[in-house]
Amino acid sequence: MMDAIVLSHRWLGIAFCLLFAMWFATGIVMHFVPFPSLTEAERFAGLVPADRDEARISVADAVAASGIPDATRVRLIRRSDGPVYVVSGPAGLRAVRASDGADASVTSADVALRIVQAYSRQRGLDALRAAIAARSDYDQWSVPNGFDGHRPLFRAALGDAPGTEVYVSSLTGEVVLDTTRSERAWNWAGGVLHWIYPTVLRSSWALWDRVVWTLSLLALIAALLGAVLGIVRIRFRKGQISSPYRGWHALHHLIGLAATLFVLSWIFSGWLSMDHGRLFSRGQLTPAEAGVMNAVPDWREAAKLDRLPLSPSAREVEWFAFDGKVYRRDRIALGHQTLIGVRDAPRDGQAAYLAMEEIGNLTARLGAGCTAPFPLAGNENYPAQSAIPGAPVYRTTCGDLWFDVDAADGKVLQRLDPSRRAYRWLYSALHTLDFPILLAHARLRDALIIGLCTLGLMFSITGVVIGWRRLRALLAA
Repeated sequence: MMDAIVLSHRWLGIAFCLLFAMWFATGIVMHFVPFPSLTEAERFAGLVPADRDEARISVADAVAASGIPDATRVRLIRRSDGPVYVVSGPAGLRAVRASDGADASVTSADVALRIVQAYSRQRGLDALRAAIAARSDYDQWSVPNGFDGHRPLFRAALGDAPGTEVYVSSLTGEVVLDTTRSERAWNWAGGVLHWIYPTVLRSSWALWDRVVWTLSLLALIAALLGAVLGIVRIRFRKGQISSPYRGWHALHHLIGLAATLFVLSWIFSGWLSMDHGRLFSRGQLTPAEAGVMNAVPDWREAAKLDRLPLSPSAREVEWFAFDGKVYRRDRIALGHQTLIGVRDAPRDGQAAYLAMEEIGNLTARLGAGCTAPFPLAGNENYPAQSAIPGAPVYRTTCGDLWFDVDAADGKVLQRLDPSRRAYRWLYSALHTLDFPILLAHARLRDALIIGLCTLGLMFSITGVVIGWRRLRALLAA
């Protein structure tokens, strides 16, 4: 039995020692430089103020023109080529022109470039030398599945000092991603390697999922076998732990013993990052729950809201369905909106959100025994945050099910059953150390992540040296 463990660990270690080293090194980079994305602050900063006086069709007509039968949200934005309704629902999303309901998808590179230039001016970016660089379904920075509804994407290079590149959705004409030269460079040494994200592999989600899940599982088995051997081979001399090995083998043994708990928890939680419903629930609404939360309203009711003028400085207007009713929110600034229900007076300031009672009336229908919603605190063990800074998030508990609803726009941010709550600790907490106490002490968390990943990297390097020496000896034999 022990011989089989030794042999398995030896060859799995040789096969995965470089992967271990890569994961620990890139983990440090990823902690400080996340994978490129467009933050809500960046997206909102690039929006052009809506024109209140421009003629436009009704929201109900826009929904009808979109052809989306289960539409639950409609946004009005102003592109460089005119105002556009973006209609969305579980079946998908589509943009139609606010003037006549015609298709507003972007097929022309010239239109995409003008959208990029207008967006850049709003954000104060230098776009004098902007040019469309490509129109494609996938590239290295647009592989995440969140962009699937926007492909193909137009990629524009601004030609500015930071090397900014901006991506435009061909479906809605919105800017959906931006990257800089620095982000791209660091992510070649971070996210791309860490997640094994080459475009040719990641463009097929199912293939990437199986490959990385399998590699992570084999790496976990290698680490478990090493932990067993490391503990079995412990020797005590004069009351102190020692190793029967010498040289690099001794370093590998002793550093491994020091790093065992971290290495096992980190590799295990990394493997769980690829779970995708295999062992734990995915946190998604069931069809019955989605039927309650995403009930399609009578969009003709939106006409009552349109009798009220848009907020003078609104950059985005959204109509959304909640509890069978239509609400309109005028987004004036990143953290400032007004909210209007079909039978309500406009709400502004601290009251510009769905009330606890409104959320409770809807969530009470999600299951038996649902409690009244309560606002989440800042130090919550299972955190959820609105995209609107300062907007409250309310949690309703229905037995062992928890639902977190964003009071700014009525979206369900989380569905937490016991399985998903366990996953939060076994994956997120163990892999990113986002324990509430550490989140409250960011520098301590930074130091722990750097220190532990460095320890794991040192351990991996000893494995690389041992593996290389064994391979070289076999090749020379």
